[in-house]
Amino acid sequence: MPKHPDAQIAHARGLRREATDAEQRLWLHLRDRQLEGLKFRRQHSIGPFIADLVCDEARLIVEADGGQHADQVEHDNQRTAWFEARGYQVLRFWNNQILEHTTAVLEEIRRVVLN
Repeated sequence: MPKHPDAQIAHARGLRREATDAEQRLWLHLRDRQLEGLKFRRQHSIGPFIADLVCDEARLIVEADGGQHADQVEHDNQRTAWFEARGYQVLRFWNNQILEHTTAVLEEIRRVVLN
């Protein structure tokens, strides 16, 4: 059952305060229109879900996945399908990928938004 909108907003705010190192690293490079002048939002509510990073202009969602995602593949697939049915493209990166290969991750995001 979807959360009440006020509860979801409060939850998103909490996620922003408690961002993972990988989320913080991506946000450092995507905030303030640093990537191709596009506006990204972090921990943004879309329907019943909160996406890690969203660029509405490019209809792109970027998810930073930690180890718990290895055990919730089906749930993540359902989330991705829900977003895609609403016109978003979803990119998923493992946290260690973001932290160890930041430039490559940013280049993949850039490639997607430019196509």
